[in-house]
Amino acid sequence: MIDPLNLRHPSISRRTAVQAGAVGLLGLGMNHLAALRETRAGEQLPKGGTTNSGRAKSCIYIFLSGGLSQHDSFDLKPDAPAEVRGEFNPIATSTPGLDICEHLPGLAKQSHRWSVLRSLTHSTNEHTLGHYYMLTGRSVTSPGFVGDRKPRPSDWPSIASIVGDAVPRRSNNLPPAIVLPERLVHWSGGVMPGAYGGLMGARRDPFFIEASPYGNPFWRGAYPEYTFANETKKAPKDPDARVYQAPNITLSPDLSLGRVNNRVSLLRELDHQRSDLERSAALQSYDDHRQSAISLLAANDVRRAFDVTNADEDTQVRYGRNSYGWSLLMAYRLIESGVNLVQVNLGSNETWDTHGEIFHRLKDKLLPPTDRALCALLDDLNVSGLLDSTLVVMAGEFGRTPKLSLLADSYQQPGRDHWGAVQSVFFAGAGVPGGAVIGSSDKIAAYPASNPQKPENMAATIYHALGIPETAAWHDELNRPHHIYHGQPIAGLV
Repeated sequence: MIDPLNLRHPSISRRTAVQAGAVGLLGLGMNHLAALRETRAGEQLPKGGTTNSGRAKSCIYIFLSGGLSQHDSFDLKPDAPAEVRGEFNPIATSTPGLDICEHLPGLAKQSHRWSVLRSLTHSTNEHTLGHYYMLTGRSVTSPGFVGDRKPRPSDWPSIASIVGDAVPRRSNNLPPAIVLPERLVHWSGGVMPGAYGGLMGARRDPFFIEASPYGNPFWRGAYPEYTFANETKKAPKDPDARVYQAPNITLSPDLSLGRVNNRVSLLRELDHQRSDLERSAALQSYDDHRQSAISLLAANDVRRAFDVTNADEDTQVRYGRNSYGWSLLMAYRLIESGVNLVQVNLGSNETWDTHGEIFHRLKDKLLPPTDRALCALLDDLNVSGLLDSTLVVMAGEFGRTPKLSLLADSYQQPGRDHWGAVQSVFFAGAGVPGGAVIGSSDKIAAYPASNPQKPENMAATIYHALGIPETAAWHDELNRPHHIYHGQPIAGLV
């Protein structure tokens, strides 16, 4: 059985904790950092102990907040009525008999590297609960779940938290589970539950790299190249002003990221802010391992992983100069540096929620940057030899309705509404067979027609690929054990 590493954290003074707490000013979510160990850059993990028995050493979970339309991506129905099939045509992939949307040409050429599950199903059409199901891998709510866009300690732990806890760490300088480039925040300001430690405790929250500042919530898309207004008839008055900063450094102007190359220089800068921090210290909960965050910032490989907007020209072209491309490039570099799981949110605020203008938005704004960046990610994983040991999963909180509809008060053209009954989920790497289609939907992609799978099965597939035994457990704050598996891995994938 794979047990979490038994970490011993150094004892540090309150003043040092306050200073290390200032690293939160960097936009790295340090108050949710779990169990970083203070080591010198480049120091290796100790040999011996438990090893991973699964094929995968890491996982990239790409989350499409809002819900990808299965009809217009991986499960087209060209023989269905016009109000179901939509405007897009299927194109052949490199796998005979497997067709996908014409606006995913790069993935069509790479079908030998990925498979699609066309029959994932759950019971909700509601955003908040759908996020909860798909981020925790549990399609039942925990006791006390409210669903009011407020994460609570009584929530089920996220897939990221479980993997971060159960899989042996590969890096001393990096946390085991990272979420980027932003938290999933609803346009109302509420935070989507399901992405946190929950019953495991806040110390098991994944590490949040908040590289994408929250601007006007009614701008969506892969900015700056592919931004669009949420509602065409109620467009924001001001342009989308978001700037991707990875991470969002807010130190004094004379201290650039390049100068943060050792603890002394960073501590000196943080000490300048100590007085203000001392006054606010009582309002925050300081973890006794925050000092290790300074080691994180000082490590050259970690700084390179964050600094994606300054990547070389060829890399920028391959991934795309936009928030989707930069985020998947950062995910690749973090996996390369030793992170066990990276969750990439391609669009906060339910960007993929295509109630209207669906064909224009998918064709011109959403599918092109996703296709380009995902293909670049698969290429780099393959060239580096990491594809065999990295599981890539892409899903949203649900699919979209079979029939098109028009919300005339908000949009000029029709779209599809929420639909939890079926969605398509993308899998690649770590032994996933190329060109496989698992399960099927009915003739209008409304319900599973064969081999229905649930979020529990998707989560079990991730856990199994990473070598977590079916008998493994996580422990809550009272040290009570809870099963990790609540379903079987999806046959035919790993």
